[in-house]
Amino acid sequence: MPLTLKAHLRLQTSSWLRTARLPWLFISIGEAGFCKATESLLESSLEELMSMKTPTRKKRTQSWAEFLRKPEINQSADNLHIFLLICGLRQVKDPLYLVDAFSEWHQEEPSVYLVIAGPEVDPVFTREVKAKVRRAAGVRLIGEMPQEDLHAVVKNCFAVVNSSVSEGMSAAILEAMDLEVPVLARNIPGNAAVVKHEVTGLLFSNPQEFVHLAKRLLSDPALEKEIVVNGREYVRMYHSWQVERDTYQQLIRKLEGSTED
Repeated sequence: MPLTLKAHLRLQTSSWLRTARLPWLFISIGEAGFCKATESLLESSLEELMSMKTPTRKKRTQSWAEFLRKPEINQSADNLHIFLLICGLRQVKDPLYLVDAFSEWHQEEPSVYLVIAGPEVDPVFTREVKAKVRRAAGVRLIGEMPQEDLHAVVKNCFAVVNSSVSEGMSAAILEAMDLEVPVLARNIPGNAAVVKHEVTGLLFSNPQEFVHLAKRLLSDPALEKEIVVNGREYVRMYHSWQVERDTYQQLIRKLEGSTED
């Protein structure tokens, strides 16, 4: 791609991405790879764009038992209920928000665990998180995982959790819905735009409400099934990767055409 066209596309796309809703890109690669993927996308040919596919159906490369050994969860896999919080360790994700309440619940119900998975983005805050988790019963912290391994873990956990202070459009939430896993999300505008309470997931406003809703989900298989079905349908209808791919193709064609004017 000529340098002038590449620069033009980067400039135009940067502005466009700030207002567009393109969850397929996030579903496919995750938050950490977004910036690199945008650059790669600008350098890709239309033929390459045509071949893009979502990786959420990749073959598992890590077993559930292997995952459980990492955070030293010594329980029978059949009796476990893992609540998975996927986030980079930084304050806006607020990974400590539920730790105290969840730890109290774990002491009452030893089969429930909160596992926090993600990269160490903020070194200072990471030390705070590690210190807090070290003292919290039933809460475990693991590092960043390869995307295909993370998908396997998501598929096997009981529910995916989002406790962020602020969100645009959570990749973890959309991915969990796509993989047919229940979602419990903090009731903030970004999450509420994706999660409809008791329809595509559950929204909580404080840690105590989270525990109440998590207990309800554990004891109500019909609610769990309904949320899973509705969440998967929501992603299929509104966040189809094929539609998002076509949107990118149209964008590239439009921007390429504008450079000829």
